[in-house]
Amino acid sequence: MEHFLDYSPILIVVMIFFIQQRVFVTPEQLEKKHREILNDIQNRFVTLNSFKDLKEQFSDMQDKIDKIYDAIVFK
Repeated sequence: MEHFLDYSPILIVVMIFFIQQRVFVTPEQLEKKHREILNDIQNRFVTLNSFKDLKEQFSDMQDKIDKIYDAIVFK
């Protein structure tokens, strides 16, 4: 216990520094940041299902273009 009393001013200064510099995060702050990250991801990136649907549409368009090309060239 005597050791803590000797170092108590230093411990208090270190704790105040950590609090001011926000070295440690509270669970509420972490949850808030997590929600912000999820919202950013939702706004910036497409879902895998949407990507697959778009890829199928491009494939269908390519097939139709190939059919039109074949119809024009071989007639």
